[in-house]
Amino acid sequence: MSVNMIIHLDRIQKSYFMGKQAVPVLKGISLEILKNEYVALMGPSGSGKSTLMNILGCLDSPTEGTYILNGQDVSMMPDDDLAEVRNKEIGFVFQQFNLLPRLTAAENVALPLVYAGIARKIRIEMAMDVLEKVSLTDRSHHKPNELSGGQCQRVAIARALVNNPSIILADEPTGNLDSKTSIEIMEIFNAIQAGGNTVVLVTHEEDISKYAHRVVRLKDGIIETDKRREGKYEPAI
Repeated sequence: MSVNMIIHLDRIQKSYFMGKQAVPVLKGISLEILKNEYVALMGPSGSGKSTLMNILGCLDSPTEGTYILNGQDVSMMPDDDLAEVRNKEIGFVFQQFNLLPRLTAAENVALPLVYAGIARKIRIEMAMDVLEKVSLTDRSHHKPNELSGGQCQRVAIARALVNNPSIILADEPTGNLDSKTSIEIMEIFNAIQAGGNTVVLVTHEEDISKYAHRVVRLKDGIIETDKRREGKYEPAI
């Protein structure tokens, strides 16, 4: 396995049970993602992309197969250990922003640091640093209802970055935004990847997938195609 490997999936299967009947969703996914890659996961409804995203984000475990995340086998970890891995290794950005309404932008960004046991003064300093990266320091004391949709997503991106995670997982991050704001948000993801982060993006929008350097398409629980875009970043093996 390459030292540059951040994600290694080997024959991942996932089934859900309806009564005693097993319903397979992922049917043997093998996938490798290198550090600093920018990958889009695509596929129609029911293709398994959301289930795969949950496994990549350690929100769920596979029924069978192996998942190595940054050198650590997380395939069958107990929930408490998975929660620790999530907080350390993964920054999440969701379509719905998932900000706490009573907290300011800076306090929302600092939330992952609370779970990491970092003192409040240092938490806020770190939050302000990443808010500067998304050009939002002037709105740091505003609550979500005082921010636009695009500004809320910037706060969510800053929150995902504050722990300096190994991977940024973005699930339909522009789904609630207009076209102009979507472009601005995707330019931020470009900058994040250019700064050395690995970005995995789930989207059903072809225009949004074009920002990624590699597109993995799922269909009926398997990988249908896996293509790098011509002229885009090619990671060193």
